[in-house]
Amino acid sequence: MAKDCLFCRIINKEIPSQIVHEDERAVAFEDINPQAPTHVVIVPRKHFTGLNDASSDDAELIGYLHLVAAQIARARGIAAAGYRVVINTGRTAGQSIFHLHLHLLGGRGLGWPPG
Repeated sequence: MAKDCLFCRIINKEIPSQIVHEDERAVAFEDINPQAPTHVVIVPRKHFTGLNDASSDDAELIGYLHLVAAQIARARGIAAAGYRVVINTGRTAGQSIFHLHLHLLGGRGLGWPPG
């Protein structure tokens, strides 16, 4: 955990959030600035800044985060209609919190290209 990381502080419950999933590997919570009716942020408990800092040892964890996203999508009733899972890597791509995380977006039509 990084003491100055917003997501680590949410994981440690130092900052309140609307947690929708929590287990030994991941925490998921409602985004505070939702861009769709469903906008959930899914973070690993392990702190690393993004995909560029991930190693092959993190492959299973990154895959697991996607399975959590699918589980939440099913629970929210958006799986059949479709949803988007996004990882922003780096400032230019829109990453503003430097703790690897996924965005689960759904509940409305999502255009392409996304940005």
